[in-house]
Amino acid sequence: MEGSIRIAGTVGESIVDGPGFRYTLFTQGCPHHCPGCHNPQTHDFAGGRDMELEALLRDMCKNPLVKGVTFSGGEPFCQPEPLYRLAVELKKKGKHLMAYSGYTFEELLELPDPFVKKLLSQLDLLVDGRFIEAERNIELRFRGSENQRVLDVPRSLAEQAPVWAEQYR
Repeated sequence: MEGSIRIAGTVGESIVDGPGFRYTLFTQGCPHHCPGCHNPQTHDFAGGRDMELEALLRDMCKNPLVKGVTFSGGEPFCQPEPLYRLAVELKKKGKHLMAYSGYTFEELLELPDPFVKKLLSQLDLLVDGRFIEAERNIELRFRGSENQRVLDVPRSLAEQAPVWAEQYR
């Protein structure tokens, strides 16, 4: 697989960035700049480092206990093409895929880049919406503020409307 992606970093073993034992990829660059963001170091599009997709895929798949991959950020949907390529390969290996986005599902559907919808088509779950500090709630599963939703992406795409993943409501 050719190509590279700009990343802030990775966590090879996570239990907080989605269901089960996961690998988390933090993309570099975010246009949202949410006050109180958990990862402000990922905002600068010039920060981070480039990583080859093939090397990243190998790293994501080296631990057989890791059942899923989470795309976080930064804003993953600012780099939808390389993430789509990676997602296709991860799906072939049976990985559960999840992404965090400051965009809402509805906003993502409006973005002109065709790779946004292609990337969405590979995801199982999406946590959408900007982090709102006034709505912060540490008791929520996999999200930081009350406005954010954990969406069942295949059902949301089929209905062309956001559908909650019921187990995370």
